[in-house]
Amino acid sequence: MKLENLSIRDFTEELGSANPTPGGGSAAALCGALGAALAAMVSKLTLGKEKYSEVWQSMGAVQQAAGPMARHFIELVQRDSDAYQKVMAAMNLPKETEKEKGARHKALQEATKNAARVPLDTLRTSEKLIVLTKEAVERGNPNTLTDAGAALQLARTAAVVAAYNVRINLPGLQDEEFVTACKEEVEKALERVEALFLEVDGHIEAKLL
Repeated sequence: MKLENLSIRDFTEELGSANPTPGGGSAAALCGALGAALAAMVSKLTLGKEKYSEVWQSMGAVQQAAGPMARHFIELVQRDSDAYQKVMAAMNLPKETEKEKGARHKALQEATKNAARVPLDTLRTSEKLIVLTKEAVERGNPNTLTDAGAALQLARTAAVVAAYNVRINLPGLQDEEFVTACKEEVEKALERVEALFLEVDGHIEAKLL
């Protein structure tokens, strides 16, 4: 199933079904896509307006980055679902003989690694999105402040949920180097995300007073 081809209603119904995919990882990536789209909108509603000419360069950079970022998030919606389906497929491999057990173990380890790599990509991209939202909030058309704020909140949500999905795949992995690297990257990324989120959210709150 190509998730990107579903209507909003159909995607929501599929998300709420008894099927294990799409799940939280796909939902996180979709949050990122929505946030990137809002960042793009803020930039487009700022560019071309003479009274905001001093920020055209920075808003142009936001626009250039936000479009590809939204498309990448959409790809991650599908990739996250596909990754978990491969985990389930590996779990269902036969395990009657020692050879089958070995093949199943190897396939499950590789599929689980990939299931951690995909949300890690979502987390990395979400951090980049928060940087864009900072520009959108601070330099964008003031009339789009709450749209930029929505982008900020969506980016943070995408990052946090993606981090959940990385971490849940690590306990069963035997590649200790991979597990340690993932844990360290997730922890540091979330620290940066939270710090920047609080800074930008404080800016929004000050403007809304």
